Parts: sequence; C-alpha cells; structure tokens
Amino acid sequence: MTKKTLITDITSKLVPLRIWVQSAFLLIWLDPMGFRLHGVCGPVFHCYSCPLASFACPIGVLANFSSLHLFPFVAVGIVVLFAVFFGSLLCGWACPFGLLQDLAAKAPIPKFNLPQWTGYFRYVVLIAAVLAIPFFAGADHPLFICRLCPVGALEAAVPNVVQQAMTGQQIVWPNALKITILILVVAAMFLSYRPWCRVLCPLGAILGMFNRASVFFLRLDGDKCNNCKKCHNLCEYGIEPSKNPNSAACIRCLECTTCPTDALSLGSIFEKGNKTSDSVNSESLTAQT
Repeated sequence: MTKKTLITDITSKLVPLRIWVQSAFLLIWLDPMGFRLHGVCGPVFHCYSCPLASFACPIGVLANFSSLHLFPFVAVGIVVLFAVFFGSLLCGWACPFGLLQDLAAKAPIPKFNLPQWTGYFRYVVLIAAVLAIPFFAGADHPLFICRLCPVGALEAAVPNVVQQAMTGQQIVWPNALKITILILVVAAMFLSYRPWCRVLCPLGAILGMFNRASVFFLRLDGDKCNNCKKCHNLCEYGIEPSKNPNSAACIRCLECTTCPTDALSLGSIFEKGNKTSDSVNSESLTAQT
C-alpha cells in the first residue's frame, strides 16, 4: 500500500493553487527585466519573438536547425533532460500557453470533449511541420511550423501589429493561414479544454512520450482503488487515470490525485522502496480483475 510522502503532501496543497503556480512561472518566461537568453531554450512552448520572451522556443530551434540540416544538441538535450525528470508535468504546471487555455476554459460556456484519437495529430505536426518539411523544403515553406504557429501569432505577431499601428509604421500582417489558425485555436479554447495541447502541440508530444519513464510519475495504488471512476470524472481531458495513469496524452494537472480514495498520487524514483509507474499500474490492474 502506498504511504503518504513529502511529495504527496506538497501535491495535495498545490493542486488547488495550480493556476497561481502557472502564473508564477510567467516571471520566468515573460522576463520584465529584459534579460534575454535567446541562445538558450526554455522547456515550454513559448515564442522567442514575443517582446517579453526570456528564452528561445525549443520547437522553433528544432525546426530551424532541421532546415539547416544541423542537429541542435543543446536544444534536444534541454528538452530531453526536462522530459526525463518531469514528463508532461511541465505542460500542466509551467507552460504559459497552457495557462492561457486554462483561463479561457473558465468562461461559462458549454464544453465539448475531444476524442482521444485526435491527440495523434500532435505527432503529425512534430514529424511533418517541425522536422520533415523544414528538412526537405526549408524554412520558407508555407507549412513550416513557425509560419503556422498560433502561439507565435498571439505572442509575437499580434504585439508587433499593435506596435506598428501605434507608432504609425506600415503594418505587416501575418499570412492568412496563420491568422485563420489563430482564430480557430482561440475560439476552441473557450469551447474545449486545452485544444492546442491535446491535438496539435509538438512539444507536448515529446514530453508526453516520457511520462512512463520520467523521474516523477503518477502512481496508482491498487489496494486503495475501488474502481469508482471518480478520477475519470475529475480528468477534463478524457483520460481514464485508473486504467492508464501515465498516458502520453496526460498533461499532469494532477486533478485526479484529489480523488477521495487517495489511490492516485505523484510518485518519484527517489522515494525509498518505490516502484516504477508501470509495475505499480500492472499490479493495480491485476488487483481490480
């Protein structure tokens, strides 16, 4: 049986405050002091062209290096390092665009749930728009990720247009496809939970692949789980945590850990006598059958 640990105690206190933790990370990603480190990648999806961006976007670096037929060792190393430690925990707790989507979802508008299979489009975006098209067609191709990215449009293109209009400069509008994608994604934010993260985010696709092998993982205690499916209802992303706690589609918001049975918790390989997420999950499934 899983015992209470320091991690679970901290998690139980922080989950109700998640939106404030996300907001606190803005002090890192949106640097008001002007310390620009665009030669270093951040581990979240945030456009380096944003007037307040502290770090480079890892996806933008991957795409641009692919177009130059070079391998971005530092960028890949940073992403893999954070992925190995946290998996998609960064998506749920640190990503600025994730915070924006969470805030939009609070609008009192009926939401529709996206089918799980739509999450595979993230890998299509990663393979095609981030790696293949830049490599074979170059950065000028209209389907190059930075020419489509709604994050870049919202964080960089929109501020630039506003600045140009305020200073009387000639306005340089984003291309029509980029504007269309931005409008669709922003509209979808109010109608569904994290549509960009769930369907199109290439960085989320990378981080999610490490969920089953990351230092921090979701742990299911089969002795406590009574198959009540409350965690299924707590998950706004259509995942069934009691069946697949470390799904690649999970953003690790950790809302499922608030289930009254305490069957789900955030675990770590650093905990003495802890088991891997896969072994615990296998035992719990056996216990339920």
